[in-house]
Amino acid sequence: MLKLAIDFGTSVTKIYKLGSGIVLAEATCVTVQKDTGEIRAYGNDAKRLLGKTADQTDVCFPVYEGEIVSERLAGELLGYFLKKVVRGAMSVEALFCVPCGFKTEAREKVYRVAKAAGVSRVNFAETPFLAALGQDVPLSESNPVFAIDIGAGVTSVATFSLDGIIAGISMNVGGNNMDIHIIDHIADKFNLKIGSLTSEKLKNTVGSLIEDDNQSTIINGRDITTGKPRSVSVSSQDIEFPVRIYIDKILEYAELILQKLPAEVSAAVGKNGVYLSGGVANLAGLAEYVSDKLQMEAHLSGDPQMAVVLGGGRAVGNGALLHRIRLE
Repeated sequence: MLKLAIDFGTSVTKIYKLGSGIVLAEATCVTVQKDTGEIRAYGNDAKRLLGKTADQTDVCFPVYEGEIVSERLAGELLGYFLKKVVRGAMSVEALFCVPCGFKTEAREKVYRVAKAAGVSRVNFAETPFLAALGQDVPLSESNPVFAIDIGAGVTSVATFSLDGIIAGISMNVGGNNMDIHIIDHIADKFNLKIGSLTSEKLKNTVGSLIEDDNQSTIINGRDITTGKPRSVSVSSQDIEFPVRIYIDKILEYAELILQKLPAEVSAAVGKNGVYLSGGVANLAGLAEYVSDKLQMEAHLSGDPQMAVVLGGGRAVGNGALLHRIRLE
């Protein structure tokens, strides 16, 4: 049986194949013909059409804030991805990475979608455990780990050990919130209308929490007054507010989690620090900003966006470990 770890994310789907490593990372996106409901493009090909399609075509994201909102589209998209990584009529066992505290009803949707896509056996594990495994953090019953995973639609904050989660929460705050706020901020500051792809590019290229960072880039959009195309130079300082406001909100919840910890666990977490993962963890200066706010060392792996699916890959390759962390 072929074993996979799947991070079916709001923005990007990542798949790890046991024995091969990460074999897919594509946008969780489809384009749909409005009158027929037919899917015309999948994954990255679909996302490239965002903001560029005619009226008869919709660009759809079947996963929103970590939960499946269209089982049909999600099932067809996942099936398309699996055909790219699974050869032949091989049976598939998949571990799905889900946010901390993921509800039973939401897991049942993922289960149905996985079955519709051809998965034979379905397991679930929460992202904090997998993010830690993907960053080579040792897990044991006596060594509590504090982790923050910031995705596009969901952020999970948890303190846990191999015995389970001691205190944790998931919130619908992430990179997509920043993208939407950046669109509004650019409209107010520069009188320029930009689209989602440009906003995401801005966040990824000049988004920063470094004080007085002066990185800049040129973006194109539509002048709100004249309706004509126009270009402007945007710096890290220009979008600092819509980036920082969501990081501060996440850290407010992180502090609440820390306040709930027993004294011995709190002491261990203070010594071990916090482990950051998720695509938003790539923001310039994030680790230093978190360290300053939480007054503890912040650890960041080389590829934080892939930490969760890498951890899932390690779990599917270790039956005893998977048995300890999987959700019943």
